[in-house]
Amino acid sequence: MSAMTIGPAVRGGRAARTRPSTTGRATTHLAAGRTAAGRTAAGRAAAGRTAVEGPLRLTARGRAVVWGLAVALATGVGGAAVSAQADGPRAATEVQRVVVAPGQTLWGLAAEVAAPGEDVRDVVLRLMELNELPAGGLQAGQTVVVPVG
Repeated sequence: MSAMTIGPAVRGGRAARTRPSTTGRATTHLAAGRTAAGRTAAGRAAAGRTAVEGPLRLTARGRAVVWGLAVALATGVGGAAVSAQADGPRAATEVQRVVVAPGQTLWGLAAEVAAPGEDVRDVVLRLMELNELPAGGLQAGQTVVVPVG
């Protein structure tokens, strides 16, 4: 076995002192006159426990923090719910099927279909989207859909 030395307990900047009690055992008294374990037997028994019993108590600052976190969470969830919109049914695009002739390009098809003043690059992108084309290359005999009008 090993021996351990414990120095005087310091509480509130004052050292505790030991006085003999009337029961024959030494009792540690703080400089303020209280025993280290408490005034009652129940208090001395509770001092040996490590778990805290009773309801959770929050300070005013703690309650403010909890309320602030709750408001932030509600705002975030509410904001996400407002911005989450399902796409409604889109108006159907009227299309026609075109068989690609030898030497015909997607740019040429887009130029034929584009409305006056419409950018051909936008029409090329729309044709690629409609036909699910990974690139702009076409092959002779391939069938593509182009918007009408």
